Amino acid sequence: MCRCGDMDKKEELIKVAGEVKKCRKCDLWRGAIQSVPGEGSFDAQVVFVGEAPGFHEDQRGIPFCGAAGKLLDKLLALAQLERGDVFITNVLKHRPSGNRDPLPSEIEACRSFLDRQIEIIEPKIIVTLGRFSMAKFLPNALISQVHGQPRFVEFGGKEWIVIPMYHPAAALRNGKIMVAEQEDFIKLGEFLEKINGGGEVKVEKEKEKEEQLKLI
Repeated sequence: MCRCGDMDKKEELIKVAGEVKKCRKCDLWRGAIQSVPGEGSFDAQVVFVGEAPGFHEDQRGIPFCGAAGKLLDKLLALAQLERGDVFITNVLKHRPSGNRDPLPSEIEACRSFLDRQIEIIEPKIIVTLGRFSMAKFLPNALISQVHGQPRFVEFGGKEWIVIPMYHPAAALRNGKIMVAEQEDFIKLGEFLEKINGGGEVKVEKEKEKEEQLKLI
């Protein structure tokens, strides 16, 4: 785990971004205009992990800057957060052609970058946006069943609080998902407030849940 001071965290994240820019571990860089390593606070309490850059992200090198990004900004406000308060990134750091789904080999190629970003920042909460980012931490879960529910997940030798949520793009396409997404972000704000205030929070351990499922 990274035990960095604030300036060290910033420098380490810049270093990761530089490595992402030069990365040739898969072929996505060939069709991309820019790498999209992520942006936000190096001392964020919440890290948001999406799936992959889209057209606008590829053009600007900034995560979630298109229509889904505008919605994300509004959702963050429901949680009493702003972009400058959090860190936003994706499982993939280059855009897949035609905005197709990420391939397993591409996710694996980018894995170390995301892992290091999380370890450097050491957030209190990791919010996954969409099923591909959720699968990194909760590979057997269905997003329709677990969205908005905090889980303790072991990752990199440490327990993290992971909250899976729908991707904002899915909310733009489906009114029911939009309502669920808004409710989940409101709950996120309340959950974070309780953590910071020393209040009691209930978080289920994913391992315990898996063991319970085995007995059914």
